Amino acid sequence: MTPTQLTPAQHAVLAYAIEHTGGKIDWFPDSIKGGARKKVLDGLFNRALLTPEGTDWFVSDEGYAALGRTRPAPRVADPEIEAAVTAIETTARAEAKTPRTRENSKQASVVGMLKRPEGATIAQICEVTGWQAHTVRGTLAGALKKKLGLTIVSDKAQGGERVYRVA
Repeated sequence: MTPTQLTPAQHAVLAYAIEHTGGKIDWFPDSIKGGARKKVLDGLFNRALLTPEGTDWFVSDEGYAALGRTRPAPRVADPEIEAAVTAIETTARAEAKTPRTRENSKQASVVGMLKRPEGATIAQICEVTGWQAHTVRGTLAGALKKKLGLTIVSDKAQGGERVYRVA
């Protein structure tokens, strides 16, 4: 069989695609611009050294052979491994969507106080956490309502303090 004669530009494009991009043509030497790129691609395609896939070009079996290479075998997926990866990804996504708090944190103490039947006042939460009142209000609105998705309700008895609870 007669070896395929390639121009230096054609050889460079094929070799780069095989070595660096898994056979996808996406690089040209700096000296090859515009219309010259189209001529290189046309020359390779006319000799069946390239195959189009959508809008991309890939080195064909004949292109690999022209450089004395064999096309690498396609990777065959192991069904057991694929199932394990899918299970891990699904679990990771579910865990990422479920906000968590540490059990011994101030935030956990606040949530515990709000879950009591009698609820908690701003003053009581300040006493337990050592926070200032504006920090408690910010925690109720930001961390607990927005981030953890808790529904917090408040009641104010006539002449008394406002009491907050988790609904």
